[in-house]
Amino acid sequence: MRLALFSDIHGNIQALEACLAHAQGQQAERLAFLGDMVGYGADPVAVVQRVQGLVLQGACALQGNHDAMAVHPPQDVQTIGESTARWTHRQLQPEQRAWLAELPLTAYEDTLLLVHASAEEPALWHYVYDQRSATASLDAALLQWPGVRYVLGGHVHMQTLYYRGSGHDLMLFKPQPGIAIPVPRHRQWVGTIGSVGQPRDGNTHAMYALLDTGRAQLTYHRVPYDFHAAAEAVRQAGLPAFFADRLEAGR
Repeated sequence: MRLALFSDIHGNIQALEACLAHAQGQQAERLAFLGDMVGYGADPVAVVQRVQGLVLQGACALQGNHDAMAVHPPQDVQTIGESTARWTHRQLQPEQRAWLAELPLTAYEDTLLLVHASAEEPALWHYVYDQRSATASLDAALLQWPGVRYVLGGHVHMQTLYYRGSGHDLMLFKPQPGIAIPVPRHRQWVGTIGSVGQPRDGNTHAMYALLDTGRAQLTYHRVPYDFHAAAEAVRQAGLPAFFADRLEAGR
């Protein structure tokens, strides 16, 4: 099975459509959306509608922290991420908010666990940003699903891969876009697949990943898209210009 993995779309319909088209070209057979479909971007309604339609066709969708914030916006804005939650809440239809609220935090099948953030207390949205946090995520997953071999998520907006060798702690492997990485089941793997709609590494290209379970290969992809149009949509929506500038800088 060739499973395409998308996370952190953040209301960026231009980036989502580019990644979906690319995944189709890679002969993806199933799709999974790992949360944060909304937040920051100008098109939360279009993104949620698109993902809802794909879920009806068999795709998997999980809840992310920005999805949760769009359902119940914070009363007092304390972070930049919270600053668009109320706006997003108002854009979405009640049935769309209800759909987001009902999404699961994790999905497990065979040896694969999908989660938005960390498998360690998924509802607390811990970041998997180094070997220590990746180890904590894997250990938490193994407590509930002893047969797990792959824990894949998003949340950090970067494409990273960790694996467990002979010791307990995980080791970092730096993936290269478009290069298939062997991920055999005799090892245990933790990966973050990056962000479709909010890349943060200075590269404007959107991110997603493709897991080939038959060949035991994971490929990280970068996809060009019209980020100028996405940024202009943010400005036209009256959202903070910072979010448009970030898209144009890939940061």
